[in-house]
Amino acid sequence: MPRIAPAAEPFPEAVQRRLAKLTPLNGQHLLLFRTLARDERLFARFMDGGLLDRGHLSLRERELTILRVCALNRSDYEWGVHVAYFAERAGFTQAEVAATAAPFEAHPWTGRDALILRLCDALQDRCELADDLWSETRRIFSEMALLEILMLIGKYRQVCILTNALRLEREADTPRLP
Repeated sequence: MPRIAPAAEPFPEAVQRRLAKLTPLNGQHLLLFRTLARDERLFARFMDGGLLDRGHLSLRERELTILRVCALNRSDYEWGVHVAYFAERAGFTQAEVAATAAPFEAHPWTGRDALILRLCDALQDRCELADDLWSETRRIFSEMALLEILMLIGKYRQVCILTNALRLEREADTPRLP
């Protein structure tokens, strides 16, 4: 059971307007959103920090970042949601999806994918990047793309803290972390 019960309908009007813009999973809004909907201010602040719009990264790059952060933080809930919603659209193979939860060396990652995973791994350990990794990243990604990656990593660590600490059960029909 989740540690904080989700809000029940009817939601406050401001919350309902925002939820109406989101695609529900299996006809129901996500448990995380419904839990945060208990407080309009917290819900709004969380939603305002979202990065699922078209930005400086490709869909694949964005989702690879999110999947890796969720896997590193053992968020079965959020990893499963992103696999169910985005993995196929982002062009991931089943092996690549599984490899987001495996050690870096376990899969032949290359190019931008490999660099994103290395960034996620480095920031997971220390919330800091070595100068050589920063320099390598700057040669490959624009400043705005790099800022977006850093923001995604931070945002999804926050999401993982919420989903894990609240003990949110996986949404129906979403996969479990390998």
